[in-house]
Amino acid sequence: MRVPCPVLVQTSFGTMFDRPAVFLELTDDQGNKGLGEVWCNFPSCGAEHRARLLETALFPAILDVAFDSPNICFTHLEKQFARLAIQAGEPGPIAQCIAGVDVALWDLVARRANLPLFRLLGGTNATIPTYASGINPANAAQTVARCRAEGHRAFKLKIGFNRAADLENIAQITAVLGPDEAFMVDANQAWSVDEARDMLPQLADFSLGWLEEPIMADRPTEEWLSLALASSVPLAAGENMINALDFAQGISRPALDVIQPDLCKWGGISGVLPIAKDIIAAGKRYCPHYLGGGIGLAASAHLLAAVGGDGLLETDSNDNPLRNQLFAPPVAGGQMKLAEASGLGVADQFTSFLASDIAKGDIK
Repeated sequence: MRVPCPVLVQTSFGTMFDRPAVFLELTDDQGNKGLGEVWCNFPSCGAEHRARLLETALFPAILDVAFDSPNICFTHLEKQFARLAIQAGEPGPIAQCIAGVDVALWDLVARRANLPLFRLLGGTNATIPTYASGINPANAAQTVARCRAEGHRAFKLKIGFNRAADLENIAQITAVLGPDEAFMVDANQAWSVDEARDMLPQLADFSLGWLEEPIMADRPTEEWLSLALASSVPLAAGENMINALDFAQGISRPALDVIQPDLCKWGGISGVLPIAKDIIAAGKRYCPHYLGGGIGLAASAHLLAAVGGDGLLETDSNDNPLRNQLFAPPVAGGQMKLAEASGLGVADQFTSFLASDIAKGDIK
């Protein structure tokens, strides 16, 4: 599905003119259903490709096959498609499709058990902290004020465009932060190591919760560590880690304070649940990354509620009907409370969403 962006979403790697989503629904042999989502947010043309991968590769591999648990299905699919990922040069899209299937299976299993997913996973607290993300450099202070009025108490600004403009935005926002508020920045891999090192002393003048992806995610560990040693601001990354080894290295090494798996980009619930627990056990912060539709956001929220810790749920500040109409619990005092509905809690919303907005032609 696809909707246009009323306000364009700007990043260091490009501008989002519309918001895509790939949703899937799985049905077991008893008629139970589960919903999943596949990461596809940029470039948006990748949504159709991932949908075709699901239809032509992933679905034939699971239809009419019995699995004892979603974890077993996840492991089966990772092994089955490892060679194809190399042969096709597409480890990312294939991992994202597997993740979407995994989320749908966990929603199905939790609905079958008549439990919210976070409780099925062992969570006991339905309330989780959030932060407003995707704040563009244009009109940043006004966006933060709007998000504050909507109940947020933590905010993340996109930087990496223009040093003077970035610092001016940061200064304006931090000048009016309340004592119970937090502010983070995300460079989206915009800088070289030297550029990042030059920026660090200026960022140190502000009280920042973290600096996210200042350099490219695949740069050597030594470069990340050199920035960590030079920075008083905690470093964050993880949305572009797409296998368990990447996360194990990120957790074990001292460069990162905040680790941000995107469960629709890799791992689903089965892959990210043990990693999230390892992040917390290592004394680091698990803050799930998410900037897509409502099903993936719901899964991210349930996983954060299941594992606990002091992490924050990323919630996009930009309007997106593919998210808002499926999963948009109110935020008050920087907190979101999950409903006690079974599974991800979006089944009824998804049915009405398909019946209304698509029928009216609002969504392609």
